[in-house]
Amino acid sequence: MTSYQSAFLRVMEDRGYIHQCSDPQGLDTAAHAGPITGYVGFDCTAPSLHVGNLLGIMMLRKLQQTGHRPIVLIGGGTTKIGDPSGKEEQRRLLSDEQIAANIAGIRRVFDRFLAFGDGPTDAIMVNNADWLDRLNYIEFLRDYGRHFSVNRMLTFDAVKLRLDREQPLSFLEFNYMVLQAYDFVELNRNYRCILQMGGSDQWGNIVNGIELARRVDGTQLYGLTTALLTTSSGAKMGKTAAGAVWLDAEMRSPWDYWQFWRNTEDGDVGRFLRLFTELPLDEIARLEALQGQEINEAKKVLANEATALLHGRAAADAAAETARQTFELGDAAAGLPTVEIPRQEFDAGIGVLSAFVRAGLAASNGEVRRAIANNAIRVNDAPVTDERAVIDASSLGADDTVKLSFGRKRHVLLRAV
Repeated sequence: MTSYQSAFLRVMEDRGYIHQCSDPQGLDTAAHAGPITGYVGFDCTAPSLHVGNLLGIMMLRKLQQTGHRPIVLIGGGTTKIGDPSGKEEQRRLLSDEQIAANIAGIRRVFDRFLAFGDGPTDAIMVNNADWLDRLNYIEFLRDYGRHFSVNRMLTFDAVKLRLDREQPLSFLEFNYMVLQAYDFVELNRNYRCILQMGGSDQWGNIVNGIELARRVDGTQLYGLTTALLTTSSGAKMGKTAAGAVWLDAEMRSPWDYWQFWRNTEDGDVGRFLRLFTELPLDEIARLEALQGQEINEAKKVLANEATALLHGRAAADAAAETARQTFELGDAAAGLPTVEIPRQEFDAGIGVLSAFVRAGLAASNGEVRRAIANNAIRVNDAPVTDERAVIDASSLGADDTVKLSFGRKRHVLLRAV
């Protein structure tokens, strides 16, 4: 284990963030000497970020907490092209209006994790459209394109994967890595940013930026990546049967977010506690050493702490109490996600297949049918064995709700209004 002088790199190493670093000693010296500025880039392809983006957000948070200035680089320009990294096909291109709406949603997430302002260590948010939209194509090719070797770019994983599988890689996407390298140069010139962080799939792009700055400005920049997260079973972090785990409360409720962390695999608890919470390391060591059923207590702590960071302590406590009532007491807890249905539909009767789809517990009637066949569907905690079953006014409780359960851990209340 490397012995770092700077608090930033010590924290990053102790909590397991560091996978690659372009010049560990040089970066450590710079971070130890005084505040540095570092950035992570986020393309705005959706109205919210998701759990897969959380590592980058936490890296910026650790940078700020150890006395440095974080830059959130929003890819308003690069989103118009699409990053080929980790993708097997070209991204869908978005309009300027869609990109602007997505940026507004993404900013709300960062307000939970970073302190923005004008101080020397306050975070700032920058949009690369501010300089990319103004580029003169011929001048850009002449001044910067000559510094890139196509031979080398073809060896980068993001490109090589697509070519090896004989999947098309458009010239538009091929330009992405050139523009990301240029972003690093612009951020250094305008904000004295010397560090780019990201996932390991961004390593080639980061190195391009470091080399471009050295060639055109004679500037020393640094790169640091974290390993791409997969669970102990090999699944991609942040993906569930219900889709992406969004960070916006309107797209995924605090309850569902809490449940995502509570369902962490046993082998991932300690690692996720270090990466996604701010518990002391000695407490994390105690929790990850728990065995058998006791590991579930560590999972609850993980869910509480991760949810509190994003949604606030009150929302985390409410989710934990809802879980306690639902799973330990067997109640239809009021804190469960609720979908309102007109009362006249209950009077007429709602097919159980349709009800589970409308509740967001399944994507199709076929999925509900298969779940019924596997004894995974319950209404008011009673198993459903007939796919033709109907939920009507007689199913409503005193609070005008009916509880739908898909498996043991996913529950929604339908409320008559």
